[in-house]
Formats: sequence, C-alpha cells, structure tokens
Amino acid sequence: MYKFVDEISIFVKAGNGGPGCISFRREKYVPAGGPDGGNGGAGGNVLFQADPQIINLAHLHNARCYSAGHGNHASGRNRDGKDGEPVIVKVPMGTVLSDLNGKVLHDFTDLKPFEYVTGGRGGKGNAHFKSSTFRSPKFAQPGEVVEKVQVSLSLKIIADVGFIGLPNAGKSTLLHTLTQANPKIANYPFTTLSPNLGTLELSHDKSCTVADIPGIIEGASKGHGLGLSFLKHIERVRLLVFVLDITTAHVTEELEVLRQELEEYNPVLNKRPFILVFNKCDLIEPEFADIWMDSFRKDGYDPVPISALNNEGIDALKAKILEKI
Repeated sequence: MYKFVDEISIFVKAGNGGPGCISFRREKYVPAGGPDGGNGGAGGNVLFQADPQIINLAHLHNARCYSAGHGNHASGRNRDGKDGEPVIVKVPMGTVLSDLNGKVLHDFTDLKPFEYVTGGRGGKGNAHFKSSTFRSPKFAQPGEVVEKVQVSLSLKIIADVGFIGLPNAGKSTLLHTLTQANPKIANYPFTTLSPNLGTLELSHDKSCTVADIPGIIEGASKGHGLGLSFLKHIERVRLLVFVLDITTAHVTEELEVLRQELEEYNPVLNKRPFILVFNKCDLIEPEFADIWMDSFRKDGYDPVPISALNNEGIDALKAKILEKI
C-alpha cells in the first residue's frame, strides 16, 4: 500500500578513522632501516542529496541508521590505509534537514550534495613522528572515532500552483482533469490523505507543477483534522487556487475560513497571487451561478466557473493560471 511520509528522524554516522601502523623496516643488508608505519585511512563522510525521482521520505522509514565506511588500517612499508566509503542519503526536493533542536541545517532546493558529517581522521603511523632527534618512535595514533548523530527531515513540497479547499470541493478531480494525475477520488470528505502532484501543460513551451493540498478545515492551523500536517506544503507554492463548491449555501464563509487558516498559519501566504474557482457549476441553474459570480465580483474577486468532472471551464482556468504564474 502506498505510504506518504513527510516527516522522519534518522541516525547518521560518519566512518571512524583507521589506526596508524607501528612498523620498522628490517631487511638484510639495510642496517639502518628505521620506522616505516603508514597512516590510517580517513573515515567516510555522510552526505545528503536531493533526488527528483523521489517524491517523499517513505524510503527512509524502515532503515533508520545510515553509516559510512570506516578507514582501513595502515601497514608497514609506509602503506597508508584506504579511506572509508561515503554514504549518500537521498531525499526528495524540498526537504529541510534540521537538528533535534529545530535548527535548519540545509534546505534541499537544488541537486547539490550537502556534506553533513565528516569522517574521522586517520591515525598517523610511527614513520610520521620520525625526526633527526627521535629516530625510532615506537607508537602510532589511533583513528578518530565519530559519534552517531540524530537528525530530522521534513518535506515541504515544491510546486508552482497549490489547490486549497475544504474537503469534497473537487480538488482531486480538478487535478486529474488538468494534469491526468490519478489521485483517489470519491464522494465523501477526506478522500485525499496526502498531497498529490501533477504537471500542467500551459502552452507548447511552458508547464508548471500543481499540488492538491488536503486536510484544510476550520481550525487546521491549530492542529484540527489533517491540516497542520499539510499546511506546510503550501509554503513554497507561487500561486494559490481556492477551489470552492458552488452547490453549498456557505461559499462566502468557506472562502473566509480558508483565508483565515492561511493567515493564522503564515500571514505571508495570503499575500501570494491567487485564483478563485467555483467548481461543480453544472449542478446548479446558470442564473444562480451568475448571482454568485456577481456578488464576488462586487467584492473585488474575479472567479472562474468550472465543472472539473465534465471538463467545463478548464481552458479558461488554464489561461488564468498562465496569466498569473
């Protein structure tokens, strides 16, 4: 069964350094061989890297500890140990890496790897300590030991357009109609339990990523329902699309609820460009739809009437998105 994971804590550990070697050159006919212990290899580093093929953090759910390779032991004849292999933890674009105190360490908005923990230093062999006054050191350094670290990963979806609406407003149907994405669709609230993404072709040379954000109800910003878990996914969108069910008797109040929840979660969101969409217009008489449209126009809105299920008004919505994006 598909599992959406957008928050997780994992342990990471860089490799320990390899110990240096204590060795003395002993060969026939070489009376003054001297120390020849090599240096230990460095431990492998821990790196994080965004991967556009990964859509959430579910792949980290079962294996919670990621360890790099240890540096190898050194040996005689001045042979250094091999460095440990690094470990690369792949995460989806938009992931935020934090420590357990909530300090943000890195925000993965590009594909550049981020080195978080450096591997342990390799120990020096006894040849390293040889000098003109200290000809036969009989000691070497151990490798540096690196502690295991716990970190937190939180995904904030990167999308150009975000659909915002109360349950059963038709957001998933609209996403499917616009992008051919295949979210679960049914006629009861909270069908969508995780964000869904799709790609909308706006013109022959322009497209955008669209996200259906579920779980927004009154009180979502205070933790009611599913909203608090998914409100964070709205933070990165460039354009908000408020999807309202025109068949309800409380369209104005529903829009006020949505805007209030955004305001309480993050006031910046209400300053983003937005489009107001009236969905399910095929289910009411045209004159009633016109009355609703006129009342919202008087308040300064420019609503777009559609029927996502019947593909009505979709071209007008695409044109409006292209204009705003």
